[in-house]
Amino acid sequence: MENPRPLTISSPAFNNGGNIPAEFTCEGEDKNPPIIIDGVPDDSKSIVLIMDDPDAPGKTFDHWIVWNIKPQKKIHEDSNPGENGKNSLGKNAYTGPCPPSGTHRYFFKVYALDCLLDLKKTADKTAVEQAMKDHILAHGALIGLYKKKKR
Repeated sequence: MENPRPLTISSPAFNNGGNIPAEFTCEGEDKNPPIIIDGVPDDSKSIVLIMDDPDAPGKTFDHWIVWNIKPQKKIHEDSNPGENGKNSLGKNAYTGPCPPSGTHRYFFKVYALDCLLDLKKTADKTAVEQAMKDHILAHGALIGLYKKKKR
């Protein structure tokens, strides 16, 4: 779709550009944080959420790929809101921040689509991005930071 509308993405757990609390990481309960989505168009049929870390060594690390989320304003903490695709660990689940060194940026990218996606459970971020390419009505992102505690 040409010129998707903006979505405002936020979390009650951390500010945009702020630190992600440890409970949502490998050093805590490794559960997804709550995400608030404002501006979902009325004609949306589904939402896609992709969480990735472009600061990972080698290449971007995909932490969470979810599609066919029912259009809604909130993705609840520790939830499974839609169909989970394969992350960089090969798991169909959320994998929290766990940077090997330094502070990394984690992008929670949210897309409102004009359709449901027909994908296999083996779909990864590339397959999801390809499938949604011409169906994005709106999108937005939230960025969180995380650095492991020194042991």
